[in-house]
Amino acid sequence: MLKQFLNLKLSQKLSPQQIQLMKLIQLPTQAFEQRLKEEMNENPALEAGKEEEELYEKDEFDNNEDFDDYEDNESIGAEEINIDEYLSNDETPDYKTQTNNYSDDDEERESPLTAPVSFHQDLINQLNTFILNDEEREIAEFLVGSIDDMGYIRRSIADIVDDMAFTQGIYTDEKTVEKMLHVIHELEPSGVGARDLQECLLLQLKHKTPTEYIALATDIIENQFDAFTKKHYDKLLQKYNVSNEQLKKAIHEIEKLNPKPGGSFTGNNKITENVVPDFAIRIVDGDLELTLNGRNAPSLHVSKDYQEMMQTYKVSRDKSNAQKDAVQFIKQKLDSAKWFIDAIRQRQETLFVTMNAIMHFQQEFFLEGDETKMKPMILKDIADMVGLDISTVSRVANSKYVETPYGTKLIKEFFSEAMKNDQGEDVSTLEIKKILKNTIEEEDKHKPLPDDQLAEILKEKGYPIARRTIAKYREQLDIPVARMRKKM
Repeated sequence: MLKQFLNLKLSQKLSPQQIQLMKLIQLPTQAFEQRLKEEMNENPALEAGKEEEELYEKDEFDNNEDFDDYEDNESIGAEEINIDEYLSNDETPDYKTQTNNYSDDDEERESPLTAPVSFHQDLINQLNTFILNDEEREIAEFLVGSIDDMGYIRRSIADIVDDMAFTQGIYTDEKTVEKMLHVIHELEPSGVGARDLQECLLLQLKHKTPTEYIALATDIIENQFDAFTKKHYDKLLQKYNVSNEQLKKAIHEIEKLNPKPGGSFTGNNKITENVVPDFAIRIVDGDLELTLNGRNAPSLHVSKDYQEMMQTYKVSRDKSNAQKDAVQFIKQKLDSAKWFIDAIRQRQETLFVTMNAIMHFQQEFFLEGDETKMKPMILKDIADMVGLDISTVSRVANSKYVETPYGTKLIKEFFSEAMKNDQGEDVSTLEIKKILKNTIEEEDKHKPLPDDQLAEILKEKGYPIARRTIAKYREQLDIPVARMRKKM
């Protein structure tokens, strides 16, 4: 038995132009400038600067019957379009592809922030300083690829030997891999390529200038690692028969080591990148003032030459196939130029209204710079304020920087979830983390506070938070457990 059903399905598809606009919105200032340069190189109908005079009130390249519908029997006019000249972009003058649209009054703000070098690529580069044969280099590079983001190799040598044979067709033995592992251990940052924390600390100590305290620290890590990790200092004093001051200095040498050589790679090995703030917020007469970096608002216009070409075609009576191809090319470039100019304007408006909403939402913070004044704010809050989609707000927040009186900050850092205080008011998780961090910084390091005591202290301050939540926030702040914070 056959049955008929009526099924209505509502679906929405983004047009290619909408997708391109979303990509433009996502770009920070420097990437946007590069995208602009590429578009101007590809489209000679798009020119920088303002037109000297508005000769065309009407869009001469809008879709209209004058050149979309034509008759094959129209006669050829005296002025013909040279298709070869306009189908080639090779000889576009340089001045048409350069942008210099900043006023002398515009500030070219660049804030030097640190951006991590590619960790694994840097290790590969360091390998080039070693004299290795082809087989050794392949093994060494495979070992580098096996290092995790924290700087460790978490797999056994036997597993690595098998993996190389099955996946790379490299047949070797454990002895050769072990030899190459020693090469990896010579790379910077010191401690990289260790199999566990104990080996990582030992590698770093062996790279230090030998002293009495380095020797004691090395012996402790090598032979009394368990007592050290559990902070059984009395046992260590008895074992080594040293003074409290001697042990303290040895422990201090260990505390200066890096337990995550890969994870903090940017700490000691970093390049400086000029991050251009996309926005600037200033306090003027007690009020907040927002500006969008002028480099996001270039002056562009559609080429007058290309519009004149289109006009020439429209008045000609006869059109050859070559001319029809030429006009299709010209029309496509004009349409593309017009769309790009409109898209840039939409991008400017979207960036400004979104950041303006964020600025007003977090007004207390921007006026005072106190992180505890940061209000809980999610993407939907801003999306509702400006009437945009949540995904659009996310594109603005995830990749843009704002210069504030308190430093240049990534916009997404202003977003946080809400929690209730003891008054039933919504407070930002950022505020709670700041108070937790301050509490830990002020603790007695001889008797650091465990998570349950931290929970009690925050409860007394008006933030009833469970111990497991304290542990989660502490880990997000990269603060170790109480036992590991203990000082002699």
